[in-house]
Amino acid sequence: MAVHGGDDRHLAYDGFGQAGRGLRGLLHVMEAVAGLALAVDVAIVFASVIFRYFLHSPITWAEEIARALMVMLVFFGAGTVLGRSRHAGIDVIRGMMPAHWQPALIQLCCWIVAAVSAALLVTSFALMCETWHDTTALGLPHAMNTVPVVIGSFALTIFGLANALEGPRRLALGTLAAGLLVVLAVAGLKTAGLDIRPVWLLILGFLGSVVIGVPIAFALAFASLLYFLADPSLPMVIYAQQVAVGADHFVLLAIPFFVLAGIAMEKNGMSSRLIELLLRLMGRLRGGLNLIIILATALFSGISGSKLADIAAVGGIIMPAVRKTKQDPNDAAGLLACTAIMAETIPPCVNMIIFAFVANISIAGLFMAGIVPAIVLALALAIVAIWYGRKVDPSVAFDKSRSMLRLIGGAMVALVMVAMIGRGVTAGVATSTEVSAFAVVYALLVGGLAFRELSFATIRQLFVGSAAMAGGILFIVASASSFAYALTLEQIPSAMSHSLVSFGQVYGSLAFLAVATLLMIVFGAVLEGAPALIIFGPLLTPIAAQLGINPLHFGTIMVIAMGFGLFSPPVGLGLFATCAITETRFQDVVRPMMKYLAVLAVGIVVLALFPILSLWLPTQLGLN
Repeated sequence: MAVHGGDDRHLAYDGFGQAGRGLRGLLHVMEAVAGLALAVDVAIVFASVIFRYFLHSPITWAEEIARALMVMLVFFGAGTVLGRSRHAGIDVIRGMMPAHWQPALIQLCCWIVAAVSAALLVTSFALMCETWHDTTALGLPHAMNTVPVVIGSFALTIFGLANALEGPRRLALGTLAAGLLVVLAVAGLKTAGLDIRPVWLLILGFLGSVVIGVPIAFALAFASLLYFLADPSLPMVIYAQQVAVGADHFVLLAIPFFVLAGIAMEKNGMSSRLIELLLRLMGRLRGGLNLIIILATALFSGISGSKLADIAAVGGIIMPAVRKTKQDPNDAAGLLACTAIMAETIPPCVNMIIFAFVANISIAGLFMAGIVPAIVLALALAIVAIWYGRKVDPSVAFDKSRSMLRLIGGAMVALVMVAMIGRGVTAGVATSTEVSAFAVVYALLVGGLAFRELSFATIRQLFVGSAAMAGGILFIVASASSFAYALTLEQIPSAMSHSLVSFGQVYGSLAFLAVATLLMIVFGAVLEGAPALIIFGPLLTPIAAQLGINPLHFGTIMVIAMGFGLFSPPVGLGLFATCAITETRFQDVVRPMMKYLAVLAVGIVVLALFPILSLWLPTQLGLN
């Protein structure tokens, strides 16, 4: 399985001749615009906070402009990710199918992506035409929210078609014909009176596309597209409207901002100094290197919010030290993956922001509810890590050793950033989005001035890379919005709610919590994490509240359970990504990591049984 969706190739479009040069040019323009949108968004949000809190003169238009730029960031960023074939998907199931099927299935995935992109282009253009003369609440043109969707969808369509046509001509035409035949067959059944209910097309379209390896975002969008096409009472313009609405939320801006702050911390040298200091201080302890992995992931989680970004930052620095000190890299990679599970609830976790948003609960409250559980899981991992670990010689871990004074100074700069984020969230002086904007400015200005390792080219690449990563994440959220809308129309949440409430009333709230946890572990593994939270968060949280389970406690358990599935064998995407980052083999990592997974599983049970562990801190801070 790969982290990329569809095909694993990073297409250069060399086979298109002059057109290939144009495609590469379009890709670079889209990347630049997405990066610029992110940079301007940071500036606007940061300036808005300064004007409101220090100059007492709020910028009334700041939030609407920031949201419009976010829409641009999502759709332009998603286009660049598709242009480089990096959308997250699952191909492990496809890999189990006969080898001679693989090329055709990969090609079919490309056509599905192209079809979804084209449908989004057509429907978003219709939406733009319908709302062209509309204005927002502040009198700004509504087109600033719809035009980026149209342009982004156009780029998605171009890259989707290019990826599909990049394959062998016979295979490309053959799979296209096969796909069209299936569409005609379904239409024929409808004409013959053997109509397929839209909800079945929704479910089968999603499951089928996931099985063959369609990227998760496009699998969600494809399933909801089938639903809209099958129900003539639904105007197709609503399809584009729902996808666009899913990308237009100010609170979700915290995701690209925290991702940017974390990557900036890595690029400006904060992370390497912090890890080297930890290694110099703790390396000679038994299991010292293992403890550093746990502590470093916990610290970085307090900045980037993205677990894969944390794994990349820690793994990129710690794994060379692991090999130089002759430690077991497979054991270290397994522990690194498990620390991502442990750190899922350390603020400002992206998945906690998503869960709080979709479940309509306090982000600050959920952030605080996750801290003590993360400490409990970290201590449990540390006990096992010390038991199985050994001492190392820090002097051989790095080719060059910095002076202790410089290391302490660099670490303090990083820790001030962590403290600033934590204080900003708990004190309520700013929203998580505003705090994240401050974190970006701090990482760029203070970190850049302190270490002088950020060139203009590095900063540009920083924004471009962060915009692409955030665009990939948030396009999943946008696509899931249309999927959730279709589920709501079918009253599936209501039916599920009645069944699970009855189950909880008969067997008790703990039984419901156990079922919900297992559900989130399974779907966290197969749905790349965030979509599982988006789909099940708003379904399960009200049921938990009806059964007397505190929403903050429930949210904490759900996010940890999702992380457990995401980073666990046999299909956890996060574990495969960890293996790729650490240059280890999946089959070699699974066995040594089982001891860490076992203690985390026990930890989840303890956290579920004792809600006080989640609720004590938010209660003390008045956030419960």
